[in-house]
This record gives sequence, C-alpha cells and structure tokens, in this order.
Amino acid sequence: MQDAWPTEIRISQDRRSLTITFDDGQSFPLSAEMLRVLSPSAEVQGHGPGQKITVPGKRHVAIRAAAPTGNYAVRLAFDDGHDSGIFTWTYLRELGETGTEKFAAYEKELAEKGLSRD
Repeated sequence: MQDAWPTEIRISQDRRSLTITFDDGQSFPLSAEMLRVLSPSAEVQGHGPGQKITVPGKRHVAIRAAAPTGNYAVRLAFDDGHDSGIFTWTYLRELGETGTEKFAAYEKELAEKGLSRD
C-alpha cells in the first residue's frame, strides 16, 4: 500500500460512488456513504485517540466535488456540506482493500448507539 499510485479516479454519474484504479491494475469502487462516514477529517476522526465520531444518516449522500491535493491526495466535498476530508492515495487503497470490514464495523457502531444510516 505504501507505493499506491492512482491512474484513474472516476466519480459515477449519480455521484454516489468513486472508483479509483491504481498502477498495479487494482480498481476499487468506493461508495460515497463509506467515504463520508470514514472520512479522515478531524470532524469524523476527532483530534485524538477515542474521539472518533459515528456519523449517522448518510445513506444517500453524494460526492459534490473532488479536488487534487498536492501529489498525494484528493479532497472530497459531499452534498451534506462536509468538505474537510483529505483522502491520501494510501488511505483510498486501504479503503478499497478493507472497506467492507470497516463499513461493517461502522454499521455495528450505529446499531450499538441506536443510530441509523437513514
């Protein structure tokens, strides 16, 4: 994952997913909902250990815009106003490889807290 380098980043027409393809041929479709609720931003991750926020109600969120950030990342803006997540290539690769497990853990957190994706 250290040398992950994207060759293509594509937002779907309905803006509900982003597909990233890497130079080793691996391609990962990532839902806007997953990207939003697992955003690397301080708003979601907190400012230190144990401060992570479980973000409910994002099932229908869409990607509003994507802007390159240096050579290492893309900043995603969502239609709910969230736009402070800077997604590094390494983190996007990690989400592609382990996103199913991370999203399942998110759904479990929602259930434990009595929250919903809707």
